Amino acid sequence: MNETITPATEPTSAVAPAVASTPTPDITPAVAGAPEPTTLQAIVDWMNLGGPIVWILAAMATLALAIVLLKMWQFARVGVGSSRREMHALAHWRAGERQTALEELGQCNTPLAHVLRVAMRGVQSEALPDGLLREEVARVAQSDLEDLRHYLRPLEVIGTAAPLLGLLGTVLGMIDAFQAIQGAGSQVDPALLSGGIWEALLTTAVGLSLAIPITFAHGWLERRVERHGHLIEDAVTQVFTGGHGDSIEDSKSNRASRAASLAVIGTKNAS
Repeated sequence: MNETITPATEPTSAVAPAVASTPTPDITPAVAGAPEPTTLQAIVDWMNLGGPIVWILAAMATLALAIVLLKMWQFARVGVGSSRREMHALAHWRAGERQTALEELGQCNTPLAHVLRVAMRGVQSEALPDGLLREEVARVAQSDLEDLRHYLRPLEVIGTAAPLLGLLGTVLGMIDAFQAIQGAGSQVDPALLSGGIWEALLTTAVGLSLAIPITFAHGWLERRVERHGHLIEDAVTQVFTGGHGDSIEDSKSNRASRAASLAVIGTKNAS
């Protein structure tokens, strides 16, 4: 009876090796080969150390970058710093070719061309007295320059407020660090103090790193607007004077040269 049962168990033993030899998927290499934390994640972790102040500074930096790019695009679109065609039209005006000057300015879509068209048409039509016309031209010029200065004030505020916010974050971080030291009592860990201090100083570093380039960018953009304003003022003056300023300067220099020559002749005669 036992001999008949024993052969029946042999197929079971044959199945067992087959099951044991079946390869099982190994997920260990997949876990070991997991990608390192990305640069973005490292930046996020670094910003979390600084707390909410650093996130506020990051938002301000994004806004400042958007303003700088917007102003650069606006200045390139309206031709700030480029006045070749307008100066060419102004040369036609000084030469007495007034209609040619107006036609050439009509092809330009810049603040300088706009102000020059207003001034030239006013002088040509003689509808307003000279004083009122100058006031109207000044109003138009100020309006165009104000459009160029748009958003420069928020950029200046960001550059001024960024280091102050960084300093505020440092002060708050130092308060938290010293509160932790006070809670530790006599068992003060130097690593706890140093770690809290460098995390607190992080906000000041971020604030200064943000304020310095923004201040330079604001000064550069503001200077470009100022130079364009001086260019408009000079061009409008030439419209009203008809370019006679150069002849006035030449006559002054000629009179000065003649006076110097007479003085030299008088000195020789006296000797």
